[in-house]
Amino acid sequence: MNNTALKDLVYKMADDQLILGHRNSEWIGLGPILEEDIAFASMAQDKVGQSLAFYSLLNQLGEGEPDSIAFFRHAKQFHCCHFVELPIGDYSFSLMRHFLFDTAEAARFELLKASSYEPLKNLAIKFLGESRYHTMHADTWMNALGKGTDESIERMQNALDECMPYALGIYEESEFETQLISDRVFAGELALREIWIERINSLIAKTDLILPDLARCSPAFGGRIGDHTEYLQPLLDEMSEVVNIDPHADW
Repeated sequence: MNNTALKDLVYKMADDQLILGHRNSEWIGLGPILEEDIAFASMAQDKVGQSLAFYSLLNQLGEGEPDSIAFFRHAKQFHCCHFVELPIGDYSFSLMRHFLFDTAEAARFELLKASSYEPLKNLAIKFLGESRYHTMHADTWMNALGKGTDESIERMQNALDECMPYALGIYEESEFETQLISDRVFAGELALREIWIERINSLIAKTDLILPDLARCSPAFGGRIGDHTEYLQPLLDEMSEVVNIDPHADW
């Protein structure tokens, strides 16, 4: 089994979860209703917890301590996709990102249940329960707002159109893709993308929303190889502000 390929896969999952978890946490105290404030806080906590588990796995594979990996890398060392880096925007954007990303993440965990790498397989099985709650929450709001009022439909359609190129960027293939597939570590980004398209299309078809023509969407690639948006480094600076005051403090 190629250790470098394995670490590359785990890094992108860990970084996606950490960054989107932090973004989701920015809705705490700002949610449109109390239940949504609590829901986004809970999902943010789940994602940060999942990132810790993935960083701990990386540590077992020879990388640094989880806190060091999370707080002391600069943007170019992160493997997250552009989609998770973007500011929260209005609630329609965050809900759409929630739907598109968490549908992908649930499918990723399902595929990883068959991974030949036992520690990764075990984490995927563990996180499937959390991801099902996330997708249920997202699906409920997509269904309600996607066939609600004229205003809700328009706002969700605009969010879908804006998000789609970034969502396609989730599936940026790595240089190790063939190795991961042949070693049966992971079925690959293209296989995951096909499952995701089928699932989001199935739900969107039940609403008044229209799935953009994916052939005309240019995927926002680059994040997996360290080429990030302007938003990531300021976010990392904010996340590490306290620990950078005294990196050796006993928390």
